[in-house]
Amino acid sequence: MRISRRSAVDPFIVMEVLEAARCAEEAGRHIVHMEIGQPGTGAPAAARARLATEMEQGPLGYTVALGRPDLRAAIAALYGEWYDLDLDPSRIILTSGASGGFLLAFSALFDAGDKVGLGEPCYPSYRQILTAMSLEPVGLRTELDTRFQPVPAHLTDDLSGLIVASPANPTGTMLDRPALSDLVEATAAKGISLISDEIYHGLHYADRATSALEITDDVYVINSFSKYFSMTGWRLGWMVVPPEHVRVIERLAQNLFICPSHASQIAALGAMSPEGRAELDGHRAVYARNREIVLDGLAKAGLTGVAPADGALYVYFDVSDLTDDSLALSEQILAEAGVAVTPGLDFDKGRGAGYLRLSYARATAEIEEGMTRLEKFFAERHAAGVSPLGARAAL
Repeated sequence: MRISRRSAVDPFIVMEVLEAARCAEEAGRHIVHMEIGQPGTGAPAAARARLATEMEQGPLGYTVALGRPDLRAAIAALYGEWYDLDLDPSRIILTSGASGGFLLAFSALFDAGDKVGLGEPCYPSYRQILTAMSLEPVGLRTELDTRFQPVPAHLTDDLSGLIVASPANPTGTMLDRPALSDLVEATAAKGISLISDEIYHGLHYADRATSALEITDDVYVINSFSKYFSMTGWRLGWMVVPPEHVRVIERLAQNLFICPSHASQIAALGAMSPEGRAELDGHRAVYARNREIVLDGLAKAGLTGVAPADGALYVYFDVSDLTDDSLALSEQILAEAGVAVTPGLDFDKGRGAGYLRLSYARATAEIEEGMTRLEKFFAERHAAGVSPLGARAAL
């Protein structure tokens, strides 16, 4: 039986690192997990309690394709709280995770063969989902001086779409309001559909992130309950679309997904309660502490080429003076230091060979242990004048 050309997508390397770490743990080793962007906490207690109560009251059948109206209204209220926006709940579509939102967005906005711009480094699944849908991902090489974010100069007339993420994965960098406004204006002028990935909103450590909806209604915004709301395995997200696109998305959602998980929608209502939000804000305080531990540890290890970690759960840093094979380096760190880290190749096929990403989403004690091991790993090699991959460093 033949396999389609569009199925030839790259593996998600971080998941393969996770599997290698699991195998090491099965062999009896203690591994510090700094590879995957998954909160170390579960769904808030209020979310679990809300679901337990409703499960006792009867079966959880299908909801409407767009999701429960009460949850859509609660999300609209969140936009009022976070961004001072009066958002019509009818524009909010609940999805099967943010990934389901991307499938719906790409289906609604693009035809086979269309080109969609991605500021690299970026979340790798954008590229793979586009490829699997017979769309053409176009990598836009971003630079540190623009916080590894795309700028209007990157936009070409042949692009049908642009995906931006703020805070971004893997860098954690954010677009401030002027920079995001410039992109909104530039995409509108060229007729480029803008998709704003805002799944790390709520996880910021100074100023909050700006939503594209504060600037324009002519945008698709994707968000998720996985990150700030600490509900990764529940696979529930949402999207906000222009009013005239709601029916388009509804027809697609009816046929592709029927509806998002009803159980997850109930749990999300509990997570958005005052009790749930108080617990989640406490998690953010832990991440803020972990972020400082990672930044301090990298500085002590002499690793100073660090992207500005404004938000999200990551620190992305340059190791190009040590290696041109970040995958091999990550394998060596796992084998010798017992720390699972993600090679930059997941996020940028070119320059990613000289970068690593650390996630600080786990408990503080685990992050402290991980950085102690990493500091020792790099210090020993620097002291010996040997790079991590064994080549003699220039003296």
